[in-house]
Amino acid sequence: MTTTTKARAACLIGWPAAHSRSPLIHHYWLRTLGIEGGYVIEAVPPDDLKDFVLRLSLRGFVGANVTIPHKERALALSKPDDRARAVGAANTLWFADGELCSTNTDVEGFINNLDASALGWDKAEDALVLGAGGSARAVVFGLLERGIARVHLVNRTIDRARALAGQFGARVHPATWDAVNDLLPRAGLLVNTTSLGMHGQPALEVDVGMLPQTAVVADLVYVPLVTPLLAAAGARGLKTADGLGMLLHQAVRGFELWFGQRPQVTSELRALVEADLTKT
Repeated sequence: MTTTTKARAACLIGWPAAHSRSPLIHHYWLRTLGIEGGYVIEAVPPDDLKDFVLRLSLRGFVGANVTIPHKERALALSKPDDRARAVGAANTLWFADGELCSTNTDVEGFINNLDASALGWDKAEDALVLGAGGSARAVVFGLLERGIARVHLVNRTIDRARALAGQFGARVHPATWDAVNDLLPRAGLLVNTTSLGMHGQPALEVDVGMLPQTAVVADLVYVPLVTPLLAAAGARGLKTADGLGMLLHQAVRGFELWFGQRPQVTSELRALVEADLTKT
């Protein structure tokens, strides 16, 4: 008599979701770790999200990633941890004691990528964050949690920057875009969370020559792999952290929660995803 155990499976919930590299990342880890499991894309329209999430286990899934436009609603449909609650969005779902839990791994994806790419970055007292959207919320939370003394939050719409700063307290200082040149000389860390510099988007016009020589520059954009901002920072000899690194590192915890082993972000995995991103 033999018994069979159904392989664990996770999914990505989005609308649309076909562009995601998450299956490539998780299938690589399943293969290299010798785990029998699966990871698939589930394109779920907004009207169907609640039913899909509440029946996630019945559909055979042990958890899920959540992407645009579902992150905020996924938070409300689950039990969020402190990170998801502070960021106001959930990108990872899993079950604990039969309860659907959620977190936001963009926080650790950003922080762990900085640790891997620019060790010592957290010696900075002042960080300058460009943008005030969902990604900026994760970045600001991570910086405050790590102990950065002051986070200057710059956005073209100052009201959005003020609203975000108001949620995080006195260490976050909202500013208009006109203030960037005044803030750059004291910024030990510069982070772009906007879409500026992405393929098909306007350029990000920031003079990295005004940063201290010890500054670190991070860009959440990963198409192109080397953005003009990172190219300019590299040409000046500054340490950099790119968007692809964050994408890879943010996937680690979800995989561990679903499949029980903590995977590694390796040069082989990065090369695999790089090759996929640069396909024409």
